[in-house]
Order: sequence, then C-alpha cells, then structure tokens
Amino acid sequence: MNLLIVEDEHRLRNSLANNIPWEEHGIEVVGLAATGSEAVQLFQRKKPDLLLLDIQIPEMDGLALARHVSGLDRNVKMIILSGHDNFEYAQSALEMGIYRYLLKPAGDTEILQAVVDAADQLRRELDERRDRLAMQVRWEQHLPGLRNDFLRRWLTGQFDLSQIVAKSAELQLPVREGQRFAVAVLDMDPIGEAETRFGPNDAGLLRYSLQLLAQELLEGDSCWVSGTDEGMTALLCWGYEEEEPNEGLLRLHVTVDRLLSQIRECLKLTASAGICGSLGGPEEVGRLYQQAMRALQDRVVYGHNLAIPYREETGEEERPVSQPNLEKQLEIALETGEEARAMEALDELWNSGMAQAKTMEAAYDHLLYLSSILLGIVQRGGWPIREVAGEEAGTFLQLQQLATKEQIYAWLQRMVRQIAAHNRNQRKSSSHQIVKAILTMVDEEMDKEITLHTAADRLYVNSSYLSRLFKQETGKPFSQYVLERKMERAKAVLLSGAKVYDAANVVGYRDVSYFTKVFRKYWGITPGECKP
Repeated sequence: MNLLIVEDEHRLRNSLANNIPWEEHGIEVVGLAATGSEAVQLFQRKKPDLLLLDIQIPEMDGLALARHVSGLDRNVKMIILSGHDNFEYAQSALEMGIYRYLLKPAGDTEILQAVVDAADQLRRELDERRDRLAMQVRWEQHLPGLRNDFLRRWLTGQFDLSQIVAKSAELQLPVREGQRFAVAVLDMDPIGEAETRFGPNDAGLLRYSLQLLAQELLEGDSCWVSGTDEGMTALLCWGYEEEEPNEGLLRLHVTVDRLLSQIRECLKLTASAGICGSLGGPEEVGRLYQQAMRALQDRVVYGHNLAIPYREETGEEERPVSQPNLEKQLEIALETGEEARAMEALDELWNSGMAQAKTMEAAYDHLLYLSSILLGIVQRGGWPIREVAGEEAGTFLQLQQLATKEQIYAWLQRMVRQIAAHNRNQRKSSSHQIVKAILTMVDEEMDKEITLHTAADRLYVNSSYLSRLFKQETGKPFSQYVLERKMERAKAVLLSGAKVYDAANVVGYRDVSYFTKVFRKYWGITPGECKP
C-alpha cells in the first residue's frame, strides 16, 4: 500500500515519514506534502492508496483537501491528524468517509495502527470488489448459456407459470402473466448427395451456424432464440398487446420466411421451419413447441426450404397395403444380384404407397414397411446388417433421421444397390471357392485321370455350370488347364532325371506311347529328348 503524508510542520512531517516502521507493515511512503496544492499535485501523480493529513495546512484546510481527494478517488483511505478537539470537525470528517480522526499529539504506535487498519480495510474492500467483478464477469459469460437452458426447459414444459415469471426476470427476459407467445422450430435441410462442400459429419456445425444466424438476425425482433435438445433452433416470439392474435402469428410467419431466405443466402443451403397453430400464454408454450415440432416433421411430405404451419390431425390417412407380388419381385432380384430389376420393383412399391403419403406419420409407416422388406431379405441371407449396409446400418434403427421423401427414396435406393452388390459378391466368392477346389484337385491328383464330369460330381455342381464358371474365372477351358498342368509337371519330372515311363505314371498316363504322342504335340519334342 502507498501512503502520502500531508503535514505543514517540517519536523513532524519528517518524523512521520522516517520514525515509523511503515515498510514492516507493507506500507511505502510515496510522497510528503506541506501544502494543500502540493498534496493535490502529488496525489494526482503518485495515486496513493492511503492519505495521512493534518487538518490545518496552508492554501487548503484538511477537510477541503479530503473532499477534493474523495472526488478524485472514492477508494482512498484517509486518516486525519488534528490539533483541535472539535466535535464539528470530527463529525464533518466522519460524514465525508474519513477512516480515522486522531488528535495530536498522537503517538507513533497509534498513528501506525490507524494507518495499518485502514490498509487492511482497503485490502478487504478491494478483494470484495474483485470478487464481485469476477462474479459479474462469470455471470455475463454464462448468461447466454443460462438463458438458452431456461428457454429450452420452458419450451419442453418443465416450468409452471410462477417459475417462468420468476426465472425469466432473474435472467433479464421479463415475462408477464397474460402475455401471448408463438413458437417456431427451424432445422437445416438434409445435405444432398450433390453437395460437395459439406458432408453428414458437418450437420452439427451447420445447425449451430443456423442458431447463430438466427440470434444475430432476430436480435431485438420480439423473439428469443434457443437451441433444442435435438440440435434444432427454436424461436419463442411474443405478441404485442395492441395486435390481434392472428396478426402476431402472421408476423411470425413473415419473420421465419425472411430468416429462411437469409440462411439460404448466407450458407448457400436450405433450412425449413415448423410453426405453431396459434398464440398461447406462458404456460402453454410447451404445447406450442410440440405443434411446431410436429409441423417441421411434415417436410418429409412437403419438401425443403419451407415454413410449414401446424394443422390438426384428421385421422383419415391411408396406411400401407402389403404388395406380395412386388415384394417377391424385389426379393428375387436382390437375391440374384440383379440391381436394375430390383430398382424397378422398388419404384413400383414406392409409387404404390410412399409417393401418395400426405402426412409425416403415413410417410414413416410406408418407410417402415419398405425397410422391413429389405431387412428381411438381409436376415434370410444370414448376413449381419452392418456387413451389408456398412455405415448406414444405424439408419434402420433411426429412420426418422430421414427427413424428406427425397432423402428416404435415396436411402432406399442405396440399400437396394448395396444388398444387390453384396449378393453378387457372395455368389462370386462362392464361385472362387469352387474354382479353388478344382485347382487343388488337379494339383493333388495329377496321377489320376481328371475330367470335367468327375470334378462336377465331386463338387456337387452341374458340369455345364462348372465349365462356364471355370473358363470365366481362369480364362481357359477346364481340359486345356488340366493338359497344361500335366505337361508342365511331366517336363519337370523328366528334367529331374526320371524315365519316360515314370513321368507318364506321375501325370496319370498308363499308355506310354499315347503319353509320348501328347507330350510331343504339346512341347514339340519327345519325352526322350527332354533330358537334364
């Protein structure tokens, strides 16, 4: 702490500065003044924390100086030394906030204790002020989050009216009983396959960008903006007392339309919104929020880049009807890996049901119907769904992630392609196993006569199918492959020093003369001419 001493008597001024152990108590004397004007100059230059001053000094009495200093810095602590036991002086000093009023001749110990007490008091006040400022900063930093949490819980119906009024006032979002509100919920539309700037992993970032844009563009526009538990953006807007309810709802529609247009301009992507069907009091906000959410879900029927108003259920929606013939066509095409035929069957199933859906519930009923057909085909094949569908396997458990008819149809098409491709790969893998078994058979049974028919019988397959499969996989007929392998083996045996008779036996020829004829035709030399 820094101390300024103001005393016109030279000897006493030096005594106060030099004979009291200030430094032992964390106090530093930063200036000595003999007059009021000198004290003001030093105070402005040194900015002391503590002021020890005589009440009678030239040019300005001590009380006037104290009043001037208080105007410059209300935090400074002042101790007055007075040679007059005057009650009015003491009373004036205390009214001005003087920390201590000491009468001369006060001893060094008494003066030191008064200044030390003042320094301790100032430290406590500064600590308290710092804590208050830190708390205020933390409060201001957390206020947006606290407001968002309050709005989110209010929207989901977690407060009664009295709690809404109390908590909104605490968070500087005043709500009055009888005030009318409307709710809209916005969400980014699904990213199309043609979009190259963003992918599915960017959905969270885009949703957050939407919320920030809404907060920036609607600030002060009779709307509060909040994130929802689902990651969407909710607008809680209030109506004015002088306007009709329909006017308030119309104003919300205009606000949302303008916001959707601005989002499209800023992000170069589209968003959609659901809007409640009426205005309601603070305690009805939860119901209005559910209406807005329900309206937004209908974009699965109406498409993207729309503000969709809530409408009451009619209960007359047509439900999916089983199509056994089309289901069978789809199943057969997928099991044989014929993607084009599978797509044709899917198109017919789609046009007979999903394309006619008029509400979100009906659309998801049709989606469940179609996805169950695909899932059944996968399960009958005995394959894990993740093996067939890859990263999109989780969509079977979260079908409501598909937010539009276009997105649903694109997903169904991808699943059909993947199931068909998986079946083709399975069939190809099975073919590989058959050909591999044949190659092993030829190598291990070189000393026997091997024909296409004997191989087909042993592998339990049709000989015509085996012939076609073998040529498709190896590029040569079965008989040609067997001849090549036998001739190569016979040549290798002869080059190792074996006799012609032994070489013929190794490759399954019992007639040496016939073996010689075949060998000569294949290699252009007789077996006897093939020597090491």
